[in-house]
Amino acid sequence: MSFKTERLTWGIGGKTVLDAVSLEARPGEMLGLLGPNGSGKTSLLRLLAGLKQPQSGRVLLDRTDLRTIPRRTVAQRVAFVEQHATTNANLKVVDVVKLGRFPHRSLFSGWSRADEEAVDGALEKAGMSAKRNDFWHSLSGGEKQRAHIARALAQTPKELILDEPTNHLDIQHQIALLKLVSELAVTSITALHDLNHAAMFCDRLVVLKQGRIVASGPPGEVLTEELLKTVFSVDARVEVSPHHARPHIHYLR
Repeated sequence: MSFKTERLTWGIGGKTVLDAVSLEARPGEMLGLLGPNGSGKTSLLRLLAGLKQPQSGRVLLDRTDLRTIPRRTVAQRVAFVEQHATTNANLKVVDVVKLGRFPHRSLFSGWSRADEEAVDGALEKAGMSAKRNDFWHSLSGGEKQRAHIARALAQTPKELILDEPTNHLDIQHQIALLKLVSELAVTSITALHDLNHAAMFCDRLVVLKQGRIVASGPPGEVLTEELLKTVFSVDARVEVSPHHARPHIHYLR
């Protein structure tokens, strides 16, 4: 087991955002998190990353309550790419990616060969090797997103949490990024808007509506025409794709 939540509840300003959410992310799988805007996806991801504390219930990492694990230990194995991640200093891309190595280094340790290999590999996987010496503020929105992905990969995480990672990316890089994540030897939990991308790449899906889980399971079981209508308010036809034997959604006018 990697992540597990038990009746996780969180809210703000008297409003319940997540209501008794229980889920499990199995080792090595890509778990897709779906739901309309305001359904609680980002809040759930931030709770999993330890950036928020539940009001009730708990988050378990390998059967241990996340609140009892030192932050440095969590940072060594859990990487989180936020939807609107920013970098204020005008660093070079390679320096941004090097930040991912900080949890693995002590105060007095020098830059090691393992650090260098992790950074080089992360830049290559994210398709940013050619931009390694470019300055941050010269990058496009999509390039900045890919640099943040590279920084997360440089952490060499066992768990990878991504909040709408394909935002600002063109279609080519959306597909390449999700393919990369699906092939990594990590447990990943990824919030997505594109339901067809979720169906194509995720092993299992969890669907939230108004802070509660309304469906979970393999894409072929979760993405039904009835669910698309009741949760996303869209009329659609769901067929099995001949290319990848997974559901494909055709939206109806």
